[in-house]
Amino acid sequence: MNLHPSLIKVSDCLCELPITYKPGMLVPARIYATEKLLKQMDQGVFEQVTNVACLPGIIDYAFCMPDGHWGYGFPIGGMAAMDPQTGVISPGGIGFDINCGMRLVRTNLTLDEVQPELHRLVDTLFTRVPSGVGCSGFVKLSRDEFRRVTEMGSRWCLKNGYAWQEDLEMTEEGGCFPSADATTVSDKAVERGFDQIGTLGSGNHYLEIQVVKPENVYDQETARAFGFTLPNQVAIMFHCGSRGFGHQVATDYLKLFLSVSGKKYGIKVNDRELSCAPFHSREGQDYFSAMKCAVNMAFANRQVILHRIREVFSTIFHRSPEDLGMSMVYDVAHNTAKLEKHLVHGKKTEILIHRKGATRAFGPGMEGLPDRYRETGQPVIIGGSMETGSYLLAGLPGARHTFCTTAHGSGRAMSRHQAKKLFRGQKLQRDMEERGIYVRTASWGGLAEEAGAAYKNIDDVVEATELAGLSKRIIRLVPIGNIKG
Repeated sequence: MNLHPSLIKVSDCLCELPITYKPGMLVPARIYATEKLLKQMDQGVFEQVTNVACLPGIIDYAFCMPDGHWGYGFPIGGMAAMDPQTGVISPGGIGFDINCGMRLVRTNLTLDEVQPELHRLVDTLFTRVPSGVGCSGFVKLSRDEFRRVTEMGSRWCLKNGYAWQEDLEMTEEGGCFPSADATTVSDKAVERGFDQIGTLGSGNHYLEIQVVKPENVYDQETARAFGFTLPNQVAIMFHCGSRGFGHQVATDYLKLFLSVSGKKYGIKVNDRELSCAPFHSREGQDYFSAMKCAVNMAFANRQVILHRIREVFSTIFHRSPEDLGMSMVYDVAHNTAKLEKHLVHGKKTEILIHRKGATRAFGPGMEGLPDRYRETGQPVIIGGSMETGSYLLAGLPGARHTFCTTAHGSGRAMSRHQAKKLFRGQKLQRDMEERGIYVRTASWGGLAEEAGAAYKNIDDVVEATELAGLSKRIIRLVPIGNIKG
């Protein structure tokens, strides 16, 4: 496609749609992307990000990251900061898979040590970490205990033997968004989620064994600070969220907001998918609390998955997880709304940030970072397709122009339906194994949907992210084993 005719080029990696683009826009819309990536964005991205720019209380700009593509309400890769006093909260700015996020774990193993055991590792992980639609986990909870999990997040895991203390330190917000209140969550949501702790789910969720080749280290000093010190060092990355629980929380409150947004609060939106409520309204606060419950469930879900991964590696290599150096690098969320303090017009101010398919990227010295990352900035995980690889980046001190927000993945280049028409799961699995990537999947159709060609080029996305000053490359991680839902 040609570049959108209304786009104003601000820099090589930044374009803007002015407030004159659409009636009702309160701020301009900014899209961080190279010309190549802009050409891959569908019209829906431009319509959605400018619809976001019409929401009450929005500050500065509506943003779209380099991996942006059409989503529900906000574009995926969308971000908006709101004035908590005058602004709104919108489930469409967070998504159905609340706290879908990335976790990266390093080991002190090398490719030579892991390669002979790769099939056994992947096969065992495929058995021990359930994947696919509707799968259940091994942690058996009552509904009341599950509600406690949603209020405690990773703290519940630590209390019950599924976490190390340092795991919480290496998780965004310590693995628990505070003030989550399970009474704001429906019984239906609990019913959908109470047996799903420790599961990957389906769609674009995955568990991947990766290797860091020497030529893929871009910043030796920061790589060492993040724990990558060996040639061909092996790591494990996984991507999943709050499963059916988060989906139901979003569904419940979207229905509620549709009934109150206009009638009760007089808020007009260009798209019903952006239905919202004033942040400080009863409905807004109830949703914020329920959303935090889903965030915490997702943190606990990823923590239990890590526990299973450590068990599998320990069994196969006959060494303890500690001896294998299986420490977390970081766990970072996308699909959240958070109160954070940032400079707004030169004054440090608490604002409400919606990140939909976008990731927090705090720079060096910022409050909220673990002590070990004070000088490096926050580790940022940008996941690519199962055929290409992923990146570990670091937050930058100058990224305040996006309220310390960056891309979260490579972003889809074609729909799931298109991908299933073009690719066959069994053939894809065979082709990948010939290229040294062993894959197990719960669904051949699901595997086809996740073909590498269905996504934007991860190198292009990360290059744009770095050129735009959102975060900087540290290492590239290449897949050798993958489990897909």
